[in-house]
Amino acid sequence: MERRDFLKVTVLTGATAALGGCEKPVQTLVRFLPEQDLVPGVAEWKPSLCTLCPAGCGLIVRIMPGDAEVLRNGKPGVVQMNLAKKLEGNPAHPINRGKLCARGQAGLQLTYHPDRIRNPLRRSGPRGAGAFEAVTWDEAMNQVVAKLHELQSQNQADGLRFLSGRLRGQRGGLVRTFLRAFGAPPALTFDPLDEPVLRRANALSFGVAKLPSFDLAYARYVISFGADFLGTWNSPVAQAIGYGEMRQGQAGTRGNLVQVEQRMSYTGANADEWIASRPGTEGAFALSLAHVILRDKLRPLSDSDATRLIPGWPSGLLDYAPTTVANLIGVPASRIERVARELASHPPAVVIIGGAPLAHSNGLFNAVAANALNSLLGSVGGRGGIYFSPQLPVGEVTDASENVVSGAQLPAELSAAKLLMLCGANPVFAAPPGWNISQALDKIPFIVSFASFVDETTSLADLILPDHSPLESWLDDIPESGSPTAIVTVAPPVVTPLHDTRAMPDVLLAIAHQVGGTVAKVLPAENFEQMLQSAIAPLQKISPDSALDPDKFWAKVQQQGGWWADGVKARPSAPTREKPLLNSTSPKFEGDAGKFAFFFQPYISQSFLDGALAHLPWMQELPDVLSTAMWGTWVEMNPKAAAALNIEQGDLVEVRSQEGNLRAPVLISPGIAPDLIAMPLGQGHKSLGRYARDRGANPMSLVAPIQVDEVGSLAWAATRVAVSKVGKAQLAMFSGGLFERPSELEQR
Repeated sequence: MERRDFLKVTVLTGATAALGGCEKPVQTLVRFLPEQDLVPGVAEWKPSLCTLCPAGCGLIVRIMPGDAEVLRNGKPGVVQMNLAKKLEGNPAHPINRGKLCARGQAGLQLTYHPDRIRNPLRRSGPRGAGAFEAVTWDEAMNQVVAKLHELQSQNQADGLRFLSGRLRGQRGGLVRTFLRAFGAPPALTFDPLDEPVLRRANALSFGVAKLPSFDLAYARYVISFGADFLGTWNSPVAQAIGYGEMRQGQAGTRGNLVQVEQRMSYTGANADEWIASRPGTEGAFALSLAHVILRDKLRPLSDSDATRLIPGWPSGLLDYAPTTVANLIGVPASRIERVARELASHPPAVVIIGGAPLAHSNGLFNAVAANALNSLLGSVGGRGGIYFSPQLPVGEVTDASENVVSGAQLPAELSAAKLLMLCGANPVFAAPPGWNISQALDKIPFIVSFASFVDETTSLADLILPDHSPLESWLDDIPESGSPTAIVTVAPPVVTPLHDTRAMPDVLLAIAHQVGGTVAKVLPAENFEQMLQSAIAPLQKISPDSALDPDKFWAKVQQQGGWWADGVKARPSAPTREKPLLNSTSPKFEGDAGKFAFFFQPYISQSFLDGALAHLPWMQELPDVLSTAMWGTWVEMNPKAAAALNIEQGDLVEVRSQEGNLRAPVLISPGIAPDLIAMPLGQGHKSLGRYARDRGANPMSLVAPIQVDEVGSLAWAATRVAVSKVGKAQLAMFSGGLFERPSELEQR
């Protein structure tokens, strides 16, 4: 589907457009009068914020007049209005500096998607059947307020639960204030892409419970344990910019990258050296490198809190001699020795860890070991090393590590809910089957969703209050990592809302005012714009624009796309001290190795992340960066392992764990360890619209509900599986290999 075809949402005759040949015209639309002054043929660029991953990249949006299919007062029609035509990176924004990934480009489709919820909906059939009827906003709001008053009258205010994805900035602060004033527990955060293990390790090691940033541009040697930092991990655009500068060389040198992982990622494909270690042994690998550096006195002994967390440092590292751990790690001792010497002899050097190494039962140990190696290398806080981006306390914001739901906590919390509000979380799809999320949700008396699309979790809601798209909304963010500059991103709406939707923050403020009492008192703002302006106002005192009129300062912040300033330092804090110190443990796996011969690694998709973007057709069309596969899912397998099972490229295989089974085509690749099976996340939806529904398989259906020790988060890499051939299959590829005809794709 080409960009111009997707944006052509209506024809001039007023009939509903057929997008990509998938839909037929159903009715004649009324042409409404234009709602704004338009300048034909003249483009305007407006700042905005990318919300398709947690990185917080700044956008500029190309706006031009055009015809749009809209919903006004419950009636469909056509109106001429300013439309967003193109998204690009904001050159002035410190995170992405004008760059933007493919996912960010596809954010345009959130606004013009044919499957958007266009007005409030109320359940009209059995829960989960997907039967809804349209209601007015007054009817919907009155029902929510009545439910809240009912909880108050029955002294059950603590029965209100708010479950969301990661809500940063003032949106998170608004939810936090609302719940606290109502008497409800803090909001629950379900985010499959989050790194609670790394935040915990950083709190123990450095006193900062945040994700790190890396000064890659000045690094001469980088070793990454499992972090696809150029593709999907942390702040990939900012990290890719720094990596590019590192590769161009500083003062005649060119930085070196070593990637340690079990399945070759996009970052691994760009590395100078790729090392396949055994799953869950990354901490032992890091300490073996430290052993060599200390034994041969290649670096002075560090006495940081990170190193003191390791028992017996440095004498205890005798247990991590390369000859001792080589068989455990699956890497020859000579290779460990060489990498250690290169790491120590090419300062500044930095260690990165993320992804699968932190998703084992011993993930916290792996993360602390990597932190200890960084401390030994002297890379903490130095040029070319690891640092923590400064963050300013603006308004009522939530801390990055606050209220993250860990492991089996989620169904336990949901079981106590009398009224659940959902916003940006889809645990029915993204949680392991052992959590029994659907059963827990089915017992909640009333569920309200602020979703823009009917996904697997929203399909269980009793009432849907559809949110604006990001381009129709006031947005703000305080990026957690990716820049040495303090950043507060603020962006006004760039287009007029197409349909009868309302921004979630404005709806929650309106509900607060109708509930009254303390809730209304602590949230006096008439709308989210007013709340943002009040939160941003104190920044003027530390800004070069301190002499400006407050309204002019607010206008300048909007025009720029936010506020940022160099020289603002992160506040230091004392590391968390805990006893006993961290001991090395072997990772635990569900499934007997005799019956389940392979380790299983679901990995974050370049196109869909955890599956939240699978409804965007541009992402479905995007060829996988390594395999070129698209419009489906696949099982990656090493050639030696495939040959042993008489499996060939394109065979349909069944993958089984103790939790369930699935079928998908096999993709044989040399970039994966022989004892590992890998699958991209994102496909296998039973809902989420025409482009995502009933396409591929969901790897999370195989994942065991094992938790990370001392953290409690899901150890999603701790499952073993068995594989068997069941037939032949087809998989769409961009070029070469297996092929699926477009007509077959359109029929799905």
